[in-house]
Amino acid sequence: MGSKNKLKRFRENETFDNVFQPSREELVEGNFELKGHWNEKVFKNNNPLVLELGCGKGEYSVGLAQKFPDKNFVGIDIKGARFWRGAKTAVEDGIPNVGFLRTQIELIQHAFAEGEVDEIWITFPDPQIKYKRTKHRMTNTDFLQKYKSILKSDGVVNLKTDSEFMHGYTLGLLHGEGHEVLYANHDVYKQEGSPEEVTEIQTFYESQYLLKGKAITYIRFKIK
Repeated sequence: MGSKNKLKRFRENETFDNVFQPSREELVEGNFELKGHWNEKVFKNNNPLVLELGCGKGEYSVGLAQKFPDKNFVGIDIKGARFWRGAKTAVEDGIPNVGFLRTQIELIQHAFAEGEVDEIWITFPDPQIKYKRTKHRMTNTDFLQKYKSILKSDGVVNLKTDSEFMHGYTLGLLHGEGHEVLYANHDVYKQEGSPEEVTEIQTFYESQYLLKGKAITYIRFKIK
């Protein structure tokens, strides 16, 4: 994407009511006004709050928001030029129950209060296969504890990926640490019983993976 196009998207993001871009300092120093008040200040209701981490272009966040109008969704990514597409679609189509937050996932507990979130989706994260990249895997022990700090006591996490490595690594970690695996499927489009929200909503890259015959895996779990 050209730099002019990126700058145009950054500027347009600043005009969208559904895009929130706090600075790192604002978050770390505890000055982010939406922490603990997302439903009250953004969505103006008490519906369940659901996050998509590493939301990319925002297709999944928007798709979930359309499928579940009685829930509130926040897509999170550090790359605003990417989620511009989802934010713009939500504005143009009048989808009120989805917003986008530009920040790093490791700062998640600074953007949401303890027990504020009902559910988390992690869709097609970089599997960070090299051992030295373990600390960047979005389902490692440190990240799970960050998620636990903002989830309600009965909150759940969903992982959808095309990476057999990420699927296996996460399952092994969950079992090893005693977390509760609610559902696991290594090929959601071929096995019956897959949840509708897993198979009915697809990202652009997911549709490309499927065309290549790649299996899409899914895990739903609770962090203990």
